[in-house]
Order: sequence, then C-alpha cells, then structure tokens
Amino acid sequence: MLYIWDVEKIIKDTLEEHDLAINYEFNNELNAPMSYNVSTNTIKFNYLQINGYQAKVNFKLKENEENIALLLLYHEIGYYLDFKKHRHDLRILMYEDEEVQQKLLAEIEENAWEFGRKFVPDHLKESYDKLREIDREF
Repeated sequence: MLYIWDVEKIIKDTLEEHDLAINYEFNNELNAPMSYNVSTNTIKFNYLQINGYQAKVNFKLKENEENIALLLLYHEIGYYLDFKKHRHDLRILMYEDEEVQQKLLAEIEENAWEFGRKFVPDHLKESYDKLREIDREF
C-alpha cells in the first residue's frame, strides 16, 4: 500500500527529473486516482483511490505499486503537455451538445496518453500501453 508521502515523493521526483513546473497536492475528495487541473496547473491525487485502482489493475498488469503510480502520473503529465500544446476551448464542455463534448474529451484523452508516453522509461512502456488498454475497460 502506498501512503500519501510515497505518492508525493514519486510525483516530486518525477517532476524534478523532467524539469516540469506542475503543482501537486493531495485531495481526499477526488473520485479518481489522479487528476490534472489546467486552471491551477496542479496534479491532484487521492492515495486511497490510487491503491484501489492498483488493486483493480494489478492482476492484469503485474507491476509494483510505485510503478503503477508512476504510470498514472505520466498519463497526467500527458494532460499537462496536451493543454500546453493545444489550447482547447473548454467552453465546448459547458455549452456544446453532448456529441461535440464527447469528441473533444476523446481527443484530449488520446493526446494525454500519447504525450505522457514520451516520458515513460523504456522498461515501463509495455506496462504503460497495457494500462492504457485496461483503463479503457473502466
């Protein structure tokens, strides 16, 4: 089981390693393991959700807890990189019809996985790709 300080260390070390200026914070009300907020440039995490997610995917992924948290982090970094490269008009998510909203969300999600993969160390790329496939099932 990972604790708050374990996840914080993984995030802090990874952001420093890649020289990324992204804030991070714990949020025990978050309904996902991790989330990137473009407005505040913050990766939020809930260690209980991370541990629950790890329990769901580990039987298919066969990675240790730290690596699963790291793979989740790379996906969130992918959101940061996507929003940095593409200034999506997020008003679409509030005012457009559902079909247009879903198209934008799918594009952002695809971009996040692709951009995040660029940071994944070679020895974890196969697990990252597998996690991407597993994540589609949820």
